[in-house]
Amino acid sequence: MNKIAPDHLARSAFVYVRQSTPDQLINNPESRRRQYALATRARALGWENVVVIDDDLGRSGGGTARPGFERLLTSICTGTAGAVLAIEASRLARNGRDWHTLPGVLHPGELPDHRRGRRV
Repeated sequence: MNKIAPDHLARSAFVYVRQSTPDQLINNPESRRRQYALATRARALGWENVVVIDDDLGRSGGGTARPGFERLLTSICTGTAGAVLAIEASRLARNGRDWHTLPGVLHPGELPDHRRGRRV
């Protein structure tokens, strides 16, 4: 079953790239490479417009201002995001405020399947 509808493809795919510390940026380039590779995956899935947000590299998710995350939320809220790709969910949200913000801006049919006990 393909969950990607033409409406999703008509909007942009957003790839959110983040590593929490400057040390991770220096010592773990493979993680960053895998995160950037999600842009290629989005194109393979059919998106023509792929936006990579990497403004938050080297910023912790715990209480630190993350302009890239705010930009991502704005894109979701304004309906310009057809998909959000991240290597793992913890890249998106590390604290309760961020996690509780995400479901509130998603449409009911787009809630993460883990809330229903299924994996996407």
